Amino acid sequence: MSIELVSSLGWSKTRKGEITKEFEFEGFKQAMDFVNKVADIANELNHHPDILVTYNKVKVTTITHDAVSLTGKDYDLAAIITRIYFKMK
Repeated sequence: MSIELVSSLGWSKTRKGEITKEFEFEGFKQAMDFVNKVADIANELNHHPDILVTYNKVKVTTITHDAVSLTGKDYDLAAIITRIYFKMK
Protein backbone atom coordinates (compact mmCIF):
# COMPACT_ATOMS: atom_id res chain seq x y z
CA MET A 1 0.00 0.00 0.00
CA SER A 2 1.29 3.49 -0.79
CA ILE A 3 0.31 7.13 -0.51
CA GLU A 4 -0.75 7.03 -4.16
CA LEU A 5 -3.15 4.17 -3.52
CA VAL A 6 -4.74 5.66 -0.40
CA SER A 7 -4.94 8.99 -2.24
CA SER A 8 -7.00 7.24 -4.90
CA LEU A 9 -9.34 6.17 -2.06
CA GLY A 10 -9.79 9.81 -1.01
CA TRP A 11 -7.18 10.03 1.75
CA SER A 12 -4.81 13.00 1.84
CA LYS A 13 -1.51 13.68 3.54
CA THR A 14 -1.43 16.45 6.15
CA ARG A 15 1.38 18.91 6.86
CA LYS A 16 2.22 16.83 9.93
CA GLY A 17 2.78 13.77 7.72
CA GLU A 18 -0.42 11.96 8.71
CA ILE A 19 -3.08 10.67 6.34
CA THR A 20 -6.67 11.79 6.82
CA LYS A 21 -10.12 11.41 5.33
CA GLU A 22 -13.61 12.68 6.18
CA PHE A 23 -16.57 10.33 5.84
CA GLU A 24 -20.19 11.51 5.65
CA PHE A 25 -23.30 9.65 6.80
CA GLU A 26 -27.07 10.11 6.85
CA GLY A 27 -27.04 11.02 10.52
CA PHE A 28 -25.34 10.76 13.88
CA LYS A 29 -26.34 7.13 14.52
CA GLN A 30 -24.76 5.90 11.28
CA ALA A 31 -21.64 7.94 11.99
CA MET A 32 -21.30 6.37 15.42
CA ASP A 33 -21.89 2.86 14.04
CA PHE A 34 -18.97 3.52 11.68
CA VAL A 35 -16.78 4.79 14.54
CA ASN A 36 -17.52 1.66 16.57
CA LYS A 37 -16.58 -0.59 13.64
CA VAL A 38 -13.34 1.35 13.15
CA ALA A 39 -12.61 1.07 16.89
CA ASP A 40 -13.07 -2.70 16.79
CA ILE A 41 -10.61 -3.05 13.89
CA ALA A 42 -8.16 -0.60 15.44
CA ASN A 43 -8.14 -2.66 18.65
CA GLU A 44 -7.61 -5.88 16.71
CA LEU A 45 -4.67 -4.33 14.84
CA ASN A 46 -3.40 -2.44 17.91
CA HIS A 47 -3.17 0.64 15.68
CA HIS A 48 -5.44 3.46 16.78
CA PRO A 49 -6.34 6.45 14.60
CA ASP A 50 -7.54 9.82 15.79
CA ILE A 51 -11.29 10.13 15.22
CA LEU A 52 -13.32 13.34 15.23
CA VAL A 53 -17.12 13.18 15.04
CA THR A 54 -19.22 16.20 14.08
CA TYR A 55 -22.83 15.03 13.85
CA ASN A 56 -22.93 13.08 10.56
CA LYS A 57 -19.26 13.48 9.61
CA VAL A 58 -16.32 11.46 10.85
CA LYS A 59 -12.74 12.57 10.26
CA VAL A 60 -10.14 9.83 10.65
CA THR A 61 -6.43 10.63 10.87
CA THR A 62 -3.63 8.12 11.29
CA ILE A 63 0.13 8.00 11.69
CA THR A 64 2.36 5.46 13.37
CA HIS A 65 3.18 7.35 16.57
CA ASP A 66 6.13 5.12 17.54
CA ALA A 67 7.82 5.77 14.19
CA VAL A 68 6.57 9.38 13.98
CA SER A 69 5.88 8.70 10.31
CA LEU A 70 3.60 6.79 7.99
CA THR A 71 4.13 3.05 7.82
CA GLY A 72 2.40 0.12 6.19
CA LYS A 73 0.14 -0.04 9.24
CA ASP A 74 -1.36 3.34 8.32
CA TYR A 75 -1.94 2.46 4.69
CA ASP A 76 -3.48 -0.89 5.60
CA LEU A 77 -5.74 0.73 8.20
CA ALA A 78 -6.82 3.40 5.70
CA ALA A 79 -7.81 0.72 3.18
CA ILE A 80 -9.74 -1.26 5.81
CA ILE A 81 -11.56 1.86 7.05
CA THR A 82 -12.49 2.77 3.49
CA ARG A 83 -13.89 -0.75 2.96
CA ILE A 84 -15.95 -0.46 6.15
CA TYR A 85 -17.40 2.82 4.89
CA PHE A 86 -18.38 1.43 1.50
CA LYS A 87 -19.94 -1.68 3.07
CA MET A 88 -22.13 0.59 5.19
CA LYS A 89 -23.33 2.69 2.23
